[in-house]
Amino acid sequence: MHEPSLKRSITWVQGTALTVGAVLGCGILVLPSITANNAGPASLLSWAIMSLLAFPIVLTITSLAKRIPSAGGITAYVGHAFGTRTSTILSWIMLGSIPVGVPTIALTGAYYLNNLLPTNRWGTVSIAALILLTSLLLHVRGIDLSAKVSVAVICVIFTLLVTAVIVAFPHVKSSSFMPFVPHGWFSVGSASVVIFFSFVGWEMIPPLAEEFKRPERDIAISLIIGAIVVSVLYLSISFVTVGTQAYGANKGVSSLSLLISKGWGRIGTVTTTLLALFITFSTVHANLAGFSRMVYAQARDGHFPRILAKIHPKYRTPVSVLFVLGVIFTLILFIYGTVRLNLETLLKGPSVVFITSYIFTMLAALKIIKPLTVGWFMALISLLITVIILFFSGWAILYPLALAIIGGAYLFRTKIGGKL
Repeated sequence: MHEPSLKRSITWVQGTALTVGAVLGCGILVLPSITANNAGPASLLSWAIMSLLAFPIVLTITSLAKRIPSAGGITAYVGHAFGTRTSTILSWIMLGSIPVGVPTIALTGAYYLNNLLPTNRWGTVSIAALILLTSLLLHVRGIDLSAKVSVAVICVIFTLLVTAVIVAFPHVKSSSFMPFVPHGWFSVGSASVVIFFSFVGWEMIPPLAEEFKRPERDIAISLIIGAIVVSVLYLSISFVTVGTQAYGANKGVSSLSLLISKGWGRIGTVTTTLLALFITFSTVHANLAGFSRMVYAQARDGHFPRILAKIHPKYRTPVSVLFVLGVIFTLILFIYGTVRLNLETLLKGPSVVFITSYIFTMLAALKIIKPLTVGWFMALISLLITVIILFFSGWAILYPLALAIIGGAYLFRTKIGGKL
């Protein structure tokens, strides 16, 4: 009997929108001010380093996606290089990324709305829940509709972000960049760990390979154009955030709102709030697309419970994975509403998971790609930089380690390891 498969409908335009959406909203809302608080003007160096690092990572992932177009994404690449056991361990590590990171992203958007329509903590949680529910339902309906929505949303986001930079730029002062390193050089490295979360999401596009019309060409186009757009926007927003001093203990973390309000006043605050909601939804939506397909592929291959491989009979979408994610999101939001955690704490764990996953991916690339070629050197550069960043992770490095242990226990319990 023919096994049901995912539907091919994504073009490179939609893929680019999904790429920008997956990466951009991860940090543009709050991280420029958070990193400026921690490292001062030197935080710009952290943003520049991460922007440069994005390109060898993107080029490496692009090269792997051409060779292995699978819904498993980076887990498929690692499996191809090192075997199923290692791939399964990475899959379990990745479970600590999107299930925690996406609700955190939804909360950042909810906090921006709180600037316009003040509410209590549970009101903020409810807004985040509505964002997540909307995205989950659209994904059940199908990736074609989801991709079209992403294109429209990204066009609005790009326009408003460029507007934010333009209206804030006249308020930039050279004195805002002095002293340049007020908290020491270690703060630059520490800020890079948090910023890394702003440059994750590339790995959420290759799992859509089985739904691209022409994956061998369009995935590469989507990732490269997306990397250029994201890097320019991040550096621009960070520069005007520092230059206008739109950060500090008495200004909160909503730097984007302060930037636009400098030129437009109250109208700017309303505009920024709407922008924040667009960005939040776009990021949530794109990351759910890739992650749900990755989990589906791993379940299909027997590395997660088989029930997660169930596809909707009409829309051919991974409905079981989406349902389980909805349950996890509910639990994360409940914990956040009950236990007073800050967003930076919630972001650091998933950030280190992504750093770890990139290390696995680059090691796989070094084995798969022909040695001493351009692609091989891109993987080597990415590996070295991600390992260096990992040393600044502190306590959060225990997070992926714990997930790896759980994955190993699952392998032992199901005796998958003995069948390999």
